[in-house]
Amino acid sequence: MADLQKNLIAGEWLAGVGEIENRNPSDLSDLVGIFAQASGDQLEATLDQAKIAQKEWAAYGIERKQAVLNAIGNELMARCEELGTLLAREEGKPFAEGKGEVYRAGQFFTYYAAECLRQIGENADSVRPDIEIDVRREAVGTVAIISPWNFPTATASWKIAPALCYGNAVVWKPANITPASAVALTEIINRQDIPKGLFSLVMGAGREIGQRLVESPKVNAISFTGSVPVGKGIAAAAIQNLTKVQMEMGSKNALAVMDDADLDLAVSLALGGAFGGTGQKCTASSRLVVHEAVHDTFVEKLIAGTQAMKVGHALEEGTQMGPVVSEQQLNENLAYVDLGKSEGAELACGGVRLEMPHNGFYMSPGVFLNTTNDMRINREEMFAPLTSVIKVGSYDEALATVNDTNFGLTSGIVTKSLARATHFRRNAQTGVVTVNLPTAGTDYHVPFGGRGDSSYGPREQGKAAAEFYTTVKTAYISAGAV
Repeated sequence: MADLQKNLIAGEWLAGVGEIENRNPSDLSDLVGIFAQASGDQLEATLDQAKIAQKEWAAYGIERKQAVLNAIGNELMARCEELGTLLAREEGKPFAEGKGEVYRAGQFFTYYAAECLRQIGENADSVRPDIEIDVRREAVGTVAIISPWNFPTATASWKIAPALCYGNAVVWKPANITPASAVALTEIINRQDIPKGLFSLVMGAGREIGQRLVESPKVNAISFTGSVPVGKGIAAAAIQNLTKVQMEMGSKNALAVMDDADLDLAVSLALGGAFGGTGQKCTASSRLVVHEAVHDTFVEKLIAGTQAMKVGHALEEGTQMGPVVSEQQLNENLAYVDLGKSEGAELACGGVRLEMPHNGFYMSPGVFLNTTNDMRINREEMFAPLTSVIKVGSYDEALATVNDTNFGLTSGIVTKSLARATHFRRNAQTGVVTVNLPTAGTDYHVPFGGRGDSSYGPREQGKAAAEFYTTVKTAYISAGAV
């Protein structure tokens, strides 16, 4: 039997009130581990200790903080193969993607290590004589971080790293479906030169631990990535305490393929954007808006590319798409396949459960044709290896279709026209826009976030993160006469 993996509560590794099994979605016979579930009392204890630890951490010198974040980042990058294997094993993404995710997580920490030294404020003269003004940012306090299972290491890291950089304490509730990666990251952070209880890991069900966390008056800010309904619930709970919130939620990203596009490039972008990470990413290209002049040729190439993708065990050489993360997710995906058919869409390929040598949650990537933008499969986030082709007659219709959604995270265009690319970049109503690139894939040193139902609150990543993880203090100083 696997050893029990514990929570980090007020600086101590403790068992909880229950435990869960974590199994490999590529091979259900592979038990990744047994993980403790925290109690409400443990959550309260760790929140109390976090407040004490945060004051000590905020008083650390900036080079001391920088050294801590650098050490975390460098260890993640050095161990990216080992931890990428663990990530792929528990989440199901191919090893290359898992390794890349862990390495990128390390880069978040080293980036924010450098930001520890760049916390430069502003000064000004007052409108009143002989008074000077000092404006600086200070830590917000204790930050609750609620992260998803689809990027269990990277998404958590791009929240944890700036939170620590700017002097905050962190209480982290990861997704219960990917606890192994959470424990591994916590072990690395806890080994560093930080106050006891500055960083806590509280694994548990969202309806219990998560709800209690977001309702707590001991939390000063909440950063959440997940679904729209859960995000709205968090916002409703947080407002009771006037707790600061930052939320990244759903999406329905579109890639527009114009009549002058390089079709081989367009197909490559569509395949990677739609099926990378088994389609389980908020930046996935779930709508392919294609100009009628190239529609048939594009579709032919797209179907051929989709059918050629190798679906398999996440750790097997050559696997391009791993399994779906869980049985529940697989059943939801297959329900969307049935929904699309019932709406009149044509399932050109894929979209079925696969029988494989290993017992896992395998599904073939699927392409819907003859779809319209008002179908539910083009309105709702499926979070599946499914994409829909929408035929349009002009660039103007393409842009209108891209913008016709409640979401607004990412969008892209494939075109050789500088004029169209520029117009699209300026008029696409999304927080991220790409030109001749996939809708998925973002850099760590610039802002990330969307519009509409996709995002709420300040942007994540880059220097924009300071807006959320700090609060501004304006000081007026009268030095008196010489």
